[in-house]
Amino acid sequence: MMHIEVASRSEVGQRSHNEDDFRHGTSGTQVYAVLSDGAGGHSNGAMASDIVVRTATLLLQRATVYNPAVLEASIEEANEVLNAGQEGLKSHQRMHATVVVLWLEAQEGLAMWGHVGDSRLYRVRQGVAQQLTVDDSVVQHMVDAGFIKPEEARHHPRKNQLLAAMGSEETPHVHLTRQPQELIEGDAFLLCSDGWWDQLDPEDIERTMLQAGSPGQWLDHMAALVAQRQVPNQDNYTAVAVWVGNPSEVTRIGP
Repeated sequence: MMHIEVASRSEVGQRSHNEDDFRHGTSGTQVYAVLSDGAGGHSNGAMASDIVVRTATLLLQRATVYNPAVLEASIEEANEVLNAGQEGLKSHQRMHATVVVLWLEAQEGLAMWGHVGDSRLYRVRQGVAQQLTVDDSVVQHMVDAGFIKPEEARHHPRKNQLLAAMGSEETPHVHLTRQPQELIEGDAFLLCSDGWWDQLDPEDIERTMLQAGSPGQWLDHMAALVAQRQVPNQDNYTAVAVWVGNPSEVTRIGP
């Protein structure tokens, strides 16, 4: 069975409170990590992310089979529970949240993931960082349509505007892996909110992993960069790191 190690970190940035939430754990031979970034009036963002994370993890903990349908159901159920909590709220008080989920099967060496919104999942394999999720955002849509270049998206005035989120009146489309993906010894995964990834390039993710001896150290190195680069009114920044074996050691001695 593959050895999997998980670490997490969350910082408030320059906000008055933290609206990010996350959970990770194990259930039998399975490992799960869930991260959510909430938004809403009167501190409802923190409530939204808490509802999403608690609901999704509960279903993953209780899962009796490992397949994409269960993963999709965990996210859809989280959306339904969040919407149920919206009753009586005015439109400006509605709660919304992103979600990104990573679900591993350590015995079989498999991985699945899903997301709604712009919280991201990266995988570093043999030292190369790859973004596995595509943001549900206005600027990503503009990039896909060829209206702006990818490098222009980071500083675009509409970069924080989402096209889909948990808690919307319309059921959001869940992006997920339709088939479990093979894990490779030395894979490293990073789930993160936009406050985290907005200050980092893929090269930062790769370099800091090589410098780290554990997933916790990896997060520490990246968090230090975010703190150095943070902008006025810096958003909350949160991440969960998942290591399969020792990615930094495999990368150093690999091809």
